[in-house]
Amino acid sequence: MSQKPPPKQFIKNPINGTKFTLLISSAKGGVGKSTVAVNLAFALQNLGLKIGVLDADVYGPSLPKLIDLNEKPKSEDGKALVPVEKYNAQCMSMGFLVDEQTPMIWRGPMVISALKTMTQKVLWKNLDILIIDMPPGTGDTQLTFAQEVKVEGAIIVSTPQDLALLDVKRGIQMFDKTGVKIIGLIDNMSFFKGDDGKEYKIFGEGGVEKTAKEFNKDFLGKIPLNQDLRNSADKGDPLTRSNPEHEISKIFLEIAKKVKINLS
Repeated sequence: MSQKPPPKQFIKNPINGTKFTLLISSAKGGVGKSTVAVNLAFALQNLGLKIGVLDADVYGPSLPKLIDLNEKPKSEDGKALVPVEKYNAQCMSMGFLVDEQTPMIWRGPMVISALKTMTQKVLWKNLDILIIDMPPGTGDTQLTFAQEVKVEGAIIVSTPQDLALLDVKRGIQMFDKTGVKIIGLIDNMSFFKGDDGKEYKIFGEGGVEKTAKEFNKDFLGKIPLNQDLRNSADKGDPLTRSNPEHEISKIFLEIAKKVKINLS
């Protein structure tokens, strides 16, 4: 009687130079994932961790804008890239390599080649944690990281509206099927607090926390809509770095503490 073959085991390569690698994903565009990724990174830095940020969105890189940096990375040997540094963080993005207004008209194999360069040929140095800002979707980029890169976990970011959560649920199942641990879900743009002190649930309420329970994942917290958070992103100086005592920065800090405990 023949036995079923064992499930396929993916050979996953670690990213050298860092203790932990963490994916920030959503599978849905427009939920503020990049802003969350960068602010979470600097919240972790506020906990004393040495951080790096890798912007894995080849088609729409956000990191150069979010940290106000357009310096091209250098190569000492013509093969490997040295990450550029800003705010004591090591950073890499396709946006550092091309002009801001140049569209990346690339097919899948070229994207995969670029991702392998950024994960295998970047000289990250003595990082405690590398935050990877993932693009939306569940395509080539996501599968490359899920199947080929050794990561310690993923955090899912979503707004609470049903439309966003449809894609988020697909992303959760993709990570589950490829053996990537989901550390938890973050409810972004959860509400807006008006000058009258009331909370306005612009995108609905409770959807992300409900989804976390549905898939038996941890719920990490709610981040409200906030003008200071938006202004800091436009200025290229993350709020958790420029104003760590801000009420929003304190929310990120509490999430960062949960992440740190989970990884350790």
